[in-house]
Amino acid sequence: MDTQGISDALRGKTYFIRTFGCQMNLHDSERVSGLLDSLGCSLVGDPADADIVIFMTCCVREAADQRLYGQCNSCKSLPTAPSGKRVIAVGGCIAQRDGEGLLTNVDNVDVIFGTHAIAHVGELIAQAFEDSERHILTAEDESLAALTMPWHREYSYHAWVPIMTGCNNFCSYCIVPYVRGREKSRSIEEVVDEVTGLVRAGVREVTLLGQNVNSFGRDRYGAPRFAELLRKVGETGVERIRFTSSHPKDLLPETIDAMAEVPAVMPHLHLAVQSGSTRILKLMNRKYSREDYLSLVDAVRERIPDIALTTDIIVGFPGETEDDFAETLSLAEAVGYSQAFTFIYSRRQGTPAAEMPDDTPREVIQDRFDRLVKVIEDTAFAFNQHELHQVVPVLVEGTSKKDSSVLQGKSPKNQTVHAPLPEGARIDDLVGKIIDVRVDRARTWYLSGSVVGAAR
Repeated sequence: MDTQGISDALRGKTYFIRTFGCQMNLHDSERVSGLLDSLGCSLVGDPADADIVIFMTCCVREAADQRLYGQCNSCKSLPTAPSGKRVIAVGGCIAQRDGEGLLTNVDNVDVIFGTHAIAHVGELIAQAFEDSERHILTAEDESLAALTMPWHREYSYHAWVPIMTGCNNFCSYCIVPYVRGREKSRSIEEVVDEVTGLVRAGVREVTLLGQNVNSFGRDRYGAPRFAELLRKVGETGVERIRFTSSHPKDLLPETIDAMAEVPAVMPHLHLAVQSGSTRILKLMNRKYSREDYLSLVDAVRERIPDIALTTDIIVGFPGETEDDFAETLSLAEAVGYSQAFTFIYSRRQGTPAAEMPDDTPREVIQDRFDRLVKVIEDTAFAFNQHELHQVVPVLVEGTSKKDSSVLQGKSPKNQTVHAPLPEGARIDDLVGKIIDVRVDRARTWYLSGSVVGAAR
């Protein structure tokens, strides 16, 4: 189907998109939305009002599969679509992994497109409206074309900027390299040009995205050049730079220097540890030891003393003993994380860890998980106490979900901050602005205080 035919088939259609998983999935959804917008479709907030329902999926944990199946099956009870026909599409990692096999669990899906097929979404959906066939595209394509598609940003002041796709690490528990492919980096010039354009459009904060940003450029230039990229992006005039994800084995001294020396780089680093046990780290194929990780933390804090460190931790990896878990607890206490994403191990077929035997009772794993959560709560609370009575610059995102008279935003350290709206102020006038908040309460997961000075 040619471009005109696709436009004719989709013009005037409404679409709803729901995203599961990581920031890369969020960005993929923005690209899909941008493509559909360019073809004459319009976004709606309720699947009942949509001619096209799209689920962008994650397959890191088993619960994500079950959630997707439930969401797809719930579409069967929706009222008739506004146009008279509704197309259900599934994209992302589950689509890439399962392809046509996805239909074993859901029988009402019309389009399945993998992580490499985003640029073809319009054509696939248009074809589904024209006939009653299922249209499936999951072939691997090493092109970076999807990263330069039009996009529909959720926020005018923030943009996700992918700098690379894929992953070469093959951690033994992780399905990502199998569904996202090998690492492929954009050029430094292309990324800088994109950020420059975003700054001109009013974007104040960018998040650089990759499965392992620290290895950016290795495939293209022969060696990682992420430090150079940080410096050049910092020269664009963007006010805040964040990035994710960072693999500890590739965090180089020059990158730490760039983080410390580029004013726009926020003092927050997400550095996934996964386990505090060297033995388990080896089974995970993480390629660093407990001692390596702690030395890296020391190096980061020597250059950026007040940095906020966050992490990912897996509990119950096959073969984990109580001694292994005790090392994880002690590492978390030693680092003093400001936040951590904690997970109970989820077996993913197709990964080496899925074949590892394990007879640890579920109740033992759950007890360990609960103990870890308590430690993280304690370290997060302790970290936030450093902000008490300080003035923190906050990028306003909106209002608190619990109270529309309280604004909510993020500090440079990525802490959630609340403050009452100044008298006479409208939140619509403040979203995307930076305000100063004097902190008078520091809780485990947020700071709160009062606005001082004018928004800027």
